[in-house]
Amino acid sequence: MGRWLLARLGRAALAAWGIASLVFLVSRLLPAGPEQLVLGEAGELAYPTTAAQRLASNQAIRQRLGLAEPVFYATRSPGPAGHWHWHGCHNQYHQWVSQLLRGNLGQSYASGQPVATLLGQALACSVPLAGSAAVLATALAVGLALYVARAPQGRLRALVQGSLAFLQVMPLFLLALALLLLLANPDVVNILPASRQGESASGLASLVYWAARATLPILSLVLSALPALTLPLAASLRHELGTAYATTARAKGLPIGRVLRQHLLPNALLPLFTTLTELLPTLVAGTVVVEVVFALPGSGRLLAEAAATHDYPVVVAGVLLIAGVRLLGLVLADILYFLVDPRLSPSA
Repeated sequence: MGRWLLARLGRAALAAWGIASLVFLVSRLLPAGPEQLVLGEAGELAYPTTAAQRLASNQAIRQRLGLAEPVFYATRSPGPAGHWHWHGCHNQYHQWVSQLLRGNLGQSYASGQPVATLLGQALACSVPLAGSAAVLATALAVGLALYVARAPQGRLRALVQGSLAFLQVMPLFLLALALLLLLANPDVVNILPASRQGESASGLASLVYWAARATLPILSLVLSALPALTLPLAASLRHELGTAYATTARAKGLPIGRVLRQHLLPNALLPLFTTLTELLPTLVAGTVVVEVVFALPGSGRLLAEAAATHDYPVVVAGVLLIAGVRLLGLVLADILYFLVDPRLSPSA
């Protein structure tokens, strides 16, 4: 089990490395160079007017941003008769890899701050948000699936299933906007904060304010992820209810609730792990939407702004983070499979 886990983590790390490398190389080959963005943000009064001034400014900015060296170990000169040139370790990719292995993700083109600092500050908001949503969505999904599996046909069961189906087809941004207009609107129901008016509070008041402000984003993420977790689990539980061992357990006089929780739920959870694999990446992607809608300073909003301003070091670090979370979800799903069903373990 230990060797398998190390091999699985090694493959996941290589895959994340390959994805981040591809994004890094593509970002360096885009037509609009970062120096053009920096020049455009420098101000119209200081913008160079002559061709010589523009060339000198471009070269100075490229040198400051570390873009003066070739992109990769080998490059091909332009033109139909271009030749390949070997640059050795004097290239941008090698410098990026060397700094990454030391834990340095580079500096932001927009602010000049270390990318690790920006991501750390953003993750301090996003991790509690996504983690709380994941725990609440999983717990609610198990409870609703147990209810749907045991409840007889009726209006309440049809209402629950219809609501889940409606939430499944509703886009996250529309759901977040609907909650914002419904629960943080002075003209409707104004019970939750949607602005930064209470950020100056301290102590317990600050904690209560942030908890209240995080309610709508967490609720949006939970409602968005709930149908994909509940509906497959409920269908799996109903299938298990028709099996021979479930019929035997009920014939012995066990209550249906106990049969569902103790006998059927462990077997029904196996298909759910595949859905749980997608839960972490879905929540990470969902934080981009809710953090923009609710103006939260999290990693999703940071990556959205970095992509809009071509802040490539932040974008590459964000892609590496998202790829790592996605691959970590796959590894966790495999581990959960082995824990629930030992027959699936590598040593079986």
